[in-house]
Amino acid sequence: MKIFMMTKEYIRDGRAPIPLKDSTSRVMRANKDRDTKPELLLRRALWKSGLRGYRLHWKKVPGRPDIAYPGKKIAIFVNGCFWHRCPHCNPHFPKSNQEFWTKKFQANQERDNRKKEELKKLGWFPIEMWECQIKNNVSMLLFKLKNIITNINFDNNNA
Repeated sequence: MKIFMMTKEYIRDGRAPIPLKDSTSRVMRANKDRDTKPELLLRRALWKSGLRGYRLHWKKVPGRPDIAYPGKKIAIFVNGCFWHRCPHCNPHFPKSNQEFWTKKFQANQERDNRKKEELKKLGWFPIEMWECQIKNNVSMLLFKLKNIITNINFDNNNA
């Protein structure tokens, strides 16, 4: 009995080069922008520790933080090590299409920095969490976050 796999026709928008292997395209399409494993792990830890009242992917502030505490003006970004170029674990760099990837990673980092600055100007406290840190020691990060969330008191004049 033969089983035929239907491959989904992927419409390219011209932003990325056509990969050399079809498997590369499938892997890249499978990457999610929200509800990733590190994000879910952090959210579960926040919930279990009683740090509730957050909003997910809140559209009312720049950068749509993964987790936002609007009352405290705290924005938490859960960054993937590969996509945002983690300074802690030094992720691998793709071997093909290096010019494209260099531009892509640079644009991601510039956008991240721009959004953090916009948040600061609005009086928010942006926090960057890295995928590797969450996977390796979520309890330590939770301890730090709990201190920040419970001790920070912003008024409308803070920047």
